[in-house]
Amino acid sequence: MRKLTNSTYITVDGVIQDPQDWPSLGSSDDRGQTIQTELLRSCELQIMGRRTYEGFAAVWPTRSGDPYSDHINAMRKLVFSSQVAAPSWNNTVVVAEDPVQTVRELKTQDGGDIVQYGFGHLAHQLLAAGLVDELRLWVHPFLIGRGGPEALLYRNSTTTRLNLAATTVLENGIVILTYTKAA
Repeated sequence: MRKLTNSTYITVDGVIQDPQDWPSLGSSDDRGQTIQTELLRSCELQIMGRRTYEGFAAVWPTRSGDPYSDHINAMRKLVFSSQVAAPSWNNTVVVAEDPVQTVRELKTQDGGDIVQYGFGHLAHQLLAAGLVDELRLWVHPFLIGRGGPEALLYRNSTTTRLNLAATTVLENGIVILTYTKAA
């Protein structure tokens, strides 16, 4: 069975929206890039909602020449949306059907693992349905101090128990909290 990992950037005050606009941490951390690249390269399929697609499709096709960019651009991608009509990003297919049923079926198929970035409506649906096997929260060491309900990780949803599987502290202060679904 394929594993679904959600990897999401979040601030200490719970903001997940527009991480490209967050303050710089001042120093890069090669270990963080290695962790992200290893996750992505272990997956053969990326799933996303409309907002993540729009943000990623505007950036990633312009990048190449490193393992992360090359893999994310080449891999198969599904965007769950009724608003995206003709995706411009290479190897992207729009799925208008029920994401829970579609992902449930995808997980039973042969093939590499599945990755999802961001934590919007789609992630909440998949988590509530018990389809997210691993949740990686990349906690950035600052309070952003702005953003409405759509900018936050929190949404009204079902209670979901998780087990802390690993904690990784990067030199730049980011803490990666890796959770698995509780049995």
